[in-house]
Amino acid sequence: PDRVPPEQKEEATRRFQILGKVYAVLSDGKQREVYDETGMVDEEAEALQDGRDWLEYWQLLFKVTVKDIEDFQKSYKNSEEELADVKAAYMNFKGDMDRIMESVMCADYTDEPRIREMIEQAIKSGELPSYKAFVKESEKKMMSRRRRVEKEAKEAKKTKDELGLGAESDLQALIKSRSRDREKEMDNFFAQLEAKYGNGAKKGGKKTSAKKRK
Repeated sequence: PDRVPPEQKEEATRRFQILGKVYAVLSDGKQREVYDETGMVDEEAEALQDGRDWLEYWQLLFKVTVKDIEDFQKSYKNSEEELADVKAAYMNFKGDMDRIMESVMCADYTDEPRIREMIEQAIKSGELPSYKAFVKESEKKMMSRRRRVEKEAKEAKKTKDELGLGAESDLQALIKSRSRDREKEMDNFFAQLEAKYGNGAKKGGKKTSAKKRK
């Protein structure tokens, strides 16, 4: 829900809650047994109450570290799964390397020669057709793609350093950082309201604490 435009937030929240309830049923032995037997869900079950913070629950449940991602990259690259993904991307995008490199998981510009060779071998063996966009790609387009991804890599590294995400840090640090930023924005908002409308508090009105406001 926090990644969609404001006008889509309500619907995204509703769908996220549904997914949370689905997971709660499947992960609870008794609930799943009832569902398997009857095809019905007990909406009154404690695991399905709306009071649960589903976002926090999922973040705790599916805790992923930077090391987990790096380990996945090592196992994915040069695997049969990657080869299948590269072939599928080549076919989907008719040999457009810009879009192929954007769609293949874990790929950056340093992987391009390797991915290009995978495609060339598949074309040579007859597994893939020879698309003009691939075999006739200009040097200018290749260099433009490289400059673009190098710039994006530098920006990503800068953001990572600013957030303090090291090799052993987990992605929860990023979530917490964004949460702190939102809390600061909210505190500033309340401070502005108090500065503008807070005269009543000086005349004997009770000032609400920041903790209670949250």
